[in-house]
Amino acid sequence: MNEEKKISPRHRRFFIFLKKLSLGILIISGITFLEIFWSMGKLSDQMSSGCLECSFTEDALFISLITGVFLSAVFALFAFIRNLIVRMITELIILLIVWLFFNYSIFVERESSWSTYSFNEELYYTLTLSVFPVIITGITAVIILHFKEIKARFARPAK
Repeated sequence: MNEEKKISPRHRRFFIFLKKLSLGILIISGITFLEIFWSMGKLSDQMSSGCLECSFTEDALFISLITGVFLSAVFALFAFIRNLIVRMITELIILLIVWLFFNYSIFVERESSWSTYSFNEELYYTLTLSVFPVIITGITAVIILHFKEIKARFARPAK
């Protein structure tokens, strides 16, 4: 009479999907938060033109959570791409574009809206502050997201 409840393969796949999605949200949100502080941290003492009461930390946290949820959902759609390298490069490019966009918006809110920057100057300063942190944290994020797949593909079998 001591029967264990069996989980159907369909439910098991669904739970694995939810686990991967949740882990992806945590990883992307955490690394996004670090990236924002690394690249735009110089602007943390300046007031936001969009929300005078909002701190830099609140903005960074909000952006991180939105990015984590959105990109985890988008990256889940890329599961159909069988080639791991192509999938990782695609995810990296999307991650870099999203992060540069958010860094640009932070720069506009906290620096250029209080001054007379041209669009080209805004892009220049955003890229100057962001390129190195975005590339390093982006590569780190993609490697962490696909660590098990990378390990399985490139690990040598035991003799």
